[in-house]
Amino acid sequence: MVTGASRGVGKGIAIALGASGATVYVTGRSQEGGKKHPLGGTVQATAAEVSAAGGRGIAVTCDHADDEQVRQLFERVGDEQGRLDILVNNATAVPRELAKSGAFWEKSLDLVRILDVGQRSHYVASYFAAPILVGTGGALIVFTSSYGGRCYMHGPAYGAGKAGVDKMAMDMAVDFRDHDVAAMSLWLGFVRTERNEPLFQHPDAMKGPYGKFLANAESPELIGRVIEALHRDEKRMERSGRVLILAELAQEYGISEADGRQPKSNRDSLAAPPERSSVVVR
Repeated sequence: MVTGASRGVGKGIAIALGASGATVYVTGRSQEGGKKHPLGGTVQATAAEVSAAGGRGIAVTCDHADDEQVRQLFERVGDEQGRLDILVNNATAVPRELAKSGAFWEKSLDLVRILDVGQRSHYVASYFAAPILVGTGGALIVFTSSYGGRCYMHGPAYGAGKAGVDKMAMDMAVDFRDHDVAAMSLWLGFVRTERNEPLFQHPDAMKGPYGKFLANAESPELIGRVIEALHRDEKRMERSGRVLILAELAQEYGISEADGRQPKSNRDSLAAPPERSSVVVR
């Protein structure tokens, strides 16, 4: 299952997993016949692309701010499939003012939505998915996260949301340890999505302060291929509870972009992932 897959990162991940032959549930609020999102995309369209890629796409309209809808979502997966191999927690609110300059008090409180649909919704999805994942065994939970969990990026609401997601992966890994279920958080680089595409089209994009990140951008599909490789990795449980950099994993697995380009890690220019503690207090 890939949450938040109507467009962007989630859509690319779902299509890449479909290309491996997987049945993929794709969730999101944007649906055919509903109010159109400015960036386009629907869960039905993504599901169709998953099927076209070689998998089986199943579209489920779900508002991840509604716990009951999420409960029903996983009840359906359990009833229809009886198993869940991979959960990608990706659905995240993107407030309009997220990238606006200025101190946090100069922006609206709308920014805290990322703590609701993002941090909290990832917890809820994992909660309802856990019994199915445990029953499946050999399963994987991935949280899509960011260097903003360590460095200052878009302000404290964004930073707290990403740091919280990273810590949830660490702690869920402890609870899943004896059930052959791995949990990890992935730091993505700058991703070339529909939302970010205008930046690439600007004539002076590469000359600006973010030029080096644009030149090193990752595709959503690359992320999905890395997640699929993580699930197949026999040493998957050794990575459980860690915060990992997507670009470094892609290099390790020998996964490159369609044009052969190998995105580079931003570890040195932005931040290094936090290290998990071996201490467990119950």
